[in-house]
Amino acid sequence: MSKFQKLEFYAQQNTYELLPFKFDRLNDDEYVITNMAGEFHVIPASMLEPIISKTLALSSELIATLRSKQFIRFTNEQAPLQLLALKIRTRLSRLAQFTSLHIFVVTLRCDHSCPYCQVSRQSENKGEFDMTTEMADKSLDFVFRSPNPAIKIEFQGGEPLLNFEMVKYVVLEAKKRNLKEGRDLRFVIATTLSLLTDDMLDFCKQHNIVLSSSLDGPMDLHNANRPRPGRDSHQRFEEGLKKARAALGYDQVSALMTTTDKSLPRAREIIDEYLRLGFDGIFLRTLSPYGFAIKTKKFMSYDTERWLEFYKEGLEYIIELNKSGIRFVEQYSAIVLTKMLTSGDPGFVDLMNPAGAGIAAIVFNYDGSVYASDESRMLAEMGDHTFRLGSILEHSYEEIILSDQLLDALENSFTLSAPMCSDCAFEPYCGAEPVYHHAIHKDVMARKPESAFCKRNMSIFKHLIELMGSDEQTKRIFMGWANRC
Repeated sequence: MSKFQKLEFYAQQNTYELLPFKFDRLNDDEYVITNMAGEFHVIPASMLEPIISKTLALSSELIATLRSKQFIRFTNEQAPLQLLALKIRTRLSRLAQFTSLHIFVVTLRCDHSCPYCQVSRQSENKGEFDMTTEMADKSLDFVFRSPNPAIKIEFQGGEPLLNFEMVKYVVLEAKKRNLKEGRDLRFVIATTLSLLTDDMLDFCKQHNIVLSSSLDGPMDLHNANRPRPGRDSHQRFEEGLKKARAALGYDQVSALMTTTDKSLPRAREIIDEYLRLGFDGIFLRTLSPYGFAIKTKKFMSYDTERWLEFYKEGLEYIIELNKSGIRFVEQYSAIVLTKMLTSGDPGFVDLMNPAGAGIAAIVFNYDGSVYASDESRMLAEMGDHTFRLGSILEHSYEEIILSDQLLDALENSFTLSAPMCSDCAFEPYCGAEPVYHHAIHKDVMARKPESAFCKRNMSIFKHLIELMGSDEQTKRIFMGWANRC
């Protein structure tokens, strides 16, 4: 067989074919176009019509870019189709591995009384809100039914250190089972660090357990947002952070902030506090509509526009820091940029499609109930059990995973077929978030023009793209963030 195509194949093309892509106006002068694999390109507004009508001159410099990113192809070209399929397959490859994150709510007891808390915490002496060994054993049976080669068990509460004996039990039992299973098994404790002891740290070090904590900013802000008896929340956090880093390693403790109305005018101060305490990044996180955040009306204390001002101010400052030689990452932006600039998907549950509920993360509550996500559990604490998948004490793995509650939510919120999502230019970077939309709109699809989730993310996507287009140094900084996730 000849190694070469017939001569006609190499003849000068006089037209091109469009591959699937969507577009949206970026600003008064430009459009952004995206394809199914998440490739994007910014074009002058005047170029959109010629591209779509296929009248763009083949001598245009834009032709090569559009071909390389699989927006167009020449007639009979197969490589663009194969490349597009490969990128999409790579982006969705995580689905075959199924559930990785398994959250154990070992207690609802807590020593803090945060007004924005997303769960219905209980006082420290209410032991009936603790997980039992029977529930833990059944939950571990479920965990090791997952086909994922990497299993992460995260302990949550309340404050899980108030039931540390159960944490120890689950870790030891999971590691014993894993001698046969051979999974990549990891553990995380979500804790305020306020109750951390040397014995706990010794156990964490012995079993490679990392700690995830909360830091809302400088002392006065943190103590106001996260009150506890003694009004020493920030002091206890800082002392616990120092001890944990000394025992486990500097990078084995992370922190997460939540934006309240008190945080809004203090973006730079919050970032400076993270820098002072040696963190290399921050997640500028908005409030979630669950638990005490609703009961105390904290969720309604600011709107999406005001949070976006806070986010953009913080991001601008972080970019300034990077340009001055201080490497510091805004972590939500880094997740989005990974989806924009690489073929990978960092697996962040809020930005997954199909939704990450159940298929990326699942929750075992202290009472044996199983939920599709941490947010689903929080919603149940408010009396809405829409996303309760069953009971670990009563139902099998198959009954829980194949429950209508989970399958219906995933199918109905699938963005590639959802109205207004399917034709959105930013769909490749966004997520379904059925639990959030049900909580706000009582509909997993929601009314997209009214969705704060959509408004917030679309603004972020556009802002990041414009920043990359306006400054080459910022684009290089963002590339570094994307390849770090």
